[in-house]
Amino acid sequence: MIKQNFNNKIDGFSKLSKEEKIAWVSSTYFKSNLESGKLLKQYWNDDIDLQKTHDEFTENTISNFYLPLGIAPNFLIDGKDYTIPMAIEESSVIAAASKTAKFWRERGGFKTTILNFKKTGQVHFIFNGNKEKLFDFFKNIKSLLIEECKEINSNMAKRGGGILDIEIIDKTIDIPNYYQINATFDTVDSMGANFINSCLEQFSKTLKKEAISNSNFSNKEKNIEIIMSILTNYTPDCLVKAEVSCSLKDLSEDKNFSGKKLAEKFLQAIQIAKTQKERAVTHNKGIMNGVDSVVIATGNDFRAIEAGVHAYASKDGFYTSLSDAKVVKNIFTFSIELPISLGTVGGITNLHPLVKWSLKLLGNPSGKDLMKIVAVAGLAQNFGAIKSLITSGIQKGHMKMHLINILNTLNADEFEKKEMIEYFKKHTVTYSSVEKALKQHRNGL
Repeated sequence: MIKQNFNNKIDGFSKLSKEEKIAWVSSTYFKSNLESGKLLKQYWNDDIDLQKTHDEFTENTISNFYLPLGIAPNFLIDGKDYTIPMAIEESSVIAAASKTAKFWRERGGFKTTILNFKKTGQVHFIFNGNKEKLFDFFKNIKSLLIEECKEINSNMAKRGGGILDIEIIDKTIDIPNYYQINATFDTVDSMGANFINSCLEQFSKTLKKEAISNSNFSNKEKNIEIIMSILTNYTPDCLVKAEVSCSLKDLSEDKNFSGKKLAEKFLQAIQIAKTQKERAVTHNKGIMNGVDSVVIATGNDFRAIEAGVHAYASKDGFYTSLSDAKVVKNIFTFSIELPISLGTVGGITNLHPLVKWSLKLLGNPSGKDLMKIVAVAGLAQNFGAIKSLITSGIQKGHMKMHLINILNTLNADEFEKKEMIEYFKKHTVTYSSVEKALKQHRNGL
């Protein structure tokens, strides 16, 4: 039986049908029940089976939340052509990426390198006892810890990955009696969260079991307390590098702005982002515009990527730029290193039709290849943003792209949009200027 209290609390909500969930939220929080429900149902898919697939991605689903899926062509990465799918709502991101791709395509394209491909997780536990005895104990059971994960590890091992190593780490300087089992994994083409967490939980079971039967431990030492077993989204050992380079002569397309001057300002902009966290945050956010849009389009976890990347930006004790630039012997090089854990199998990659389409567009890449593509998208977006900032300014291009959003907000029809787009080719775009121009147009002025 469903119970609702005066304070909008509801018991048994998850047991309601989708229609009943919509009816409850509409009647409780919206004045117009009909309008609220109609809006939510507008975004349902007419294909019942497809909608059921979307409904089962998460809990208490009442509708679908759409993001535009765009494509950025002309990317030349390690000598291979790519058109990159990008799911993002922000104006100018895809335009900037596409423009940058074309610019660097004519200068040799993007070069990438996988620097490392290890992912880690930890068993966090408390041990009240002699540290040397614990380390000897771990040494003796290390092979057993791996052996008792054999069934979990078997499929991953067949694909060329699996458990790489495990070690015990003394963390008592941070927390009294606190230790970790730190495990490293190769998850091949999957992000591997479920695999890693299953292995870690088995490690914890074996650890407790063997401690209880260990004759060298006192009764207190036998009682190892497992706090938790979980992977980390901090992946500094799952690292990819992307870069572009060209001569200073070829760097600039503007006769009034030399390549040497452009490079000089680029290096200054990067130095500011390296040393000033206020700038570094926005600088890196721009990188993540490119990264996240591809991560979302390919069905990966952008929250995990964001958390890991920003932690990496702080790895030296202060928050800094993720990208770098240099000039050596008149050659300008712009590069980025990112810790990215991605998958092209598992999760929703085999379930979401547009994710499958996006991966097919990319040639069904391996996990490592997708890392490279994502890093390139981040680097391209960063190059485009910095180039705009140090030359024409960011708002000129961004507000031109934002013009359509403003016109839609002002309920402009297609004819009015065409007229306003033409008008603002020669005028500065702001909300107030668009509003004024549209009003004058409607009044025949």
